[in-house]
Amino acid sequence: MMRERNVLLAYALLLPAVIVMILAGVIPMVFVVFYSLHDTFGGNIFIWVGPTWFQEIVVDPEFHAALARSLGFSALALAIEIPLGVFIALRLPVKGAMSSVYVVIFAIPLLTPYIVVGHLWKALTLPGAGLLYETLAALGVTLDINNSAVAWLVIAAMDCWHWTGLVILLCFAGLRSIPEQYYWAARIDGASAWSIFRYIQLPQLRNVLLVALLLRFVDSFIIYTEPYTITLGGPGVSTTFLSHELVLKALIEFNLGEGSAMSIVYFLIVLCMSLAFFRLTVPKSSGARRHVLG
Repeated sequence: MMRERNVLLAYALLLPAVIVMILAGVIPMVFVVFYSLHDTFGGNIFIWVGPTWFQEIVVDPEFHAALARSLGFSALALAIEIPLGVFIALRLPVKGAMSSVYVVIFAIPLLTPYIVVGHLWKALTLPGAGLLYETLAALGVTLDINNSAVAWLVIAAMDCWHWTGLVILLCFAGLRSIPEQYYWAARIDGASAWSIFRYIQLPQLRNVLLVALLLRFVDSFIIYTEPYTITLGGPGVSTTFLSHELVLKALIEFNLGEGSAMSIVYFLIVLCMSLAFFRLTVPKSSGARRHVLG
């Protein structure tokens, strides 16, 4: 009887979270699926079109170009932030007062709202007034945000400033969880710093790095506010990512059908990538669990 009451209490405590998830996630997704299968001309008049919008997306060059830009930006962000985060985490003091100070410093950008980050970096790159613009100008470098390559570099630098701290903190926590005995054994064997990193630290950071990769991929892939604030998707469409293209279709052109179909494809891409990272993370821990239980 006591166990049944505990189970009922657990479900009761879980119920508010389930209700919030249904209201915030399930119901909006049902409407998105409905819109993706219909066409509308206003006045709540919907015409069934089936998979027509999905077929148009498959052959839409603008969608393919925006998807390629989003994937390219995610690849660029991961290529910079993951190695940089690991490099900095390895050089942070594990103990002492400075350890806490560094944690706070690297956490500050993570607490900054997206819109604030966008306006901050836009102000930094303003010609004649921005600190970054004037610093580079003093070095003889002109920061022309209307150049596609420069725009990408600025957005990448902004994203690194905003999110590299997450990788640093995750890796720092992972490094602190490594038993000290591993390092003692390595020193006795005369292992070099590279050998310690390759055979002790990197294997122990495997799951931490997978989590960091997943979080940074998802966030960089759906990025919208910061690049739109800085470049408005320009110059041309060079920084118009898939999130921008989706907003243009659904809200600017008011093409709810195609925009909804695009958002579903967007969701499926993120879901598949998340499942792939999950499959890479879970088997090892579940195998270890079976080994322990056996």
